[in-house]
Amino acid sequence: MSGRIVILNGTPRAGKSSIAEAVVARLPGRWVSIGVDRMNAALPKDLLPGIGLRPGGERPDLEPAVVRLYGELYGEIAERAGAGEDVVVDVGHHDWYSRPLGILAASARRLHGLPVLFVGVRCPIEVIMARRNADPQGGFYVGGDGVPEPVRRWQQAVHQPGIYDLEVDSSVLTPHQSAEAIAAALASPPRPSAFERLAQG
Repeated sequence: MSGRIVILNGTPRAGKSSIAEAVVARLPGRWVSIGVDRMNAALPKDLLPGIGLRPGGERPDLEPAVVRLYGELYGEIAERAGAGEDVVVDVGHHDWYSRPLGILAASARRLHGLPVLFVGVRCPIEVIMARRNADPQGGFYVGGDGVPEPVRRWQQAVHQPGIYDLEVDSSVLTPHQSAEAIAAALASPPRPSAFERLAQG
C-alpha cells in the first residue's frame, strides 16, 4: 500500500516548515519531511537557490537546473510513497520564470496514481514581512520597512492557479491546528484531487 503525500505550497516565511514539523509530530504514520531547505542544503553554491528560485525570471541560466531538481524531488516523493512512507513536502511552486516551465503540472503527472493532498499555505504579506524582519537569517530573506518587489512577486505568483485540496492561513491557525486540518482532509480526500486536475492542465 502506498504512503500518503502532503504537499505544502506557499511563499517563503509562510510557515510551511513549521506545519510540516507538526504533521510529522502529530499525525499517525511513517512520515518523512522533505522540500526546499533540505534539497538546498545538499546543493553546490552555483545551483543555489535551486527550486527556491524566486519569481521574476532573473536567472534564466539556472532554470534548466530548476526543472531537473524538481524532477528529482518528485521522483523521490514517488519512490518513498511507493515504498509505503508518508511524505510531507514544503515547496513554493510558481511559473513566473523567464518563460513558463509548467513544473507544477509535470510534477502532478509524475505522482499519477498516488494519494496526494495539495495544501495552499497562505499568509498575509504584512505577517510575511514581520517574520522576515524578525529573522532575516543573515540577509538571506529580503526585508525592510516597505514590501520589496521580490516579496510582492512571491505573494502574487505562488498561489496561481490556486487549485488546492485544502487551504490554511498560518496567521490564523497554529502549526498544530493546520496539521489537524490536514489530518481531517486526509481522512476524507476530495475527488478528483487537485493534483489530478492539475495533471490534466
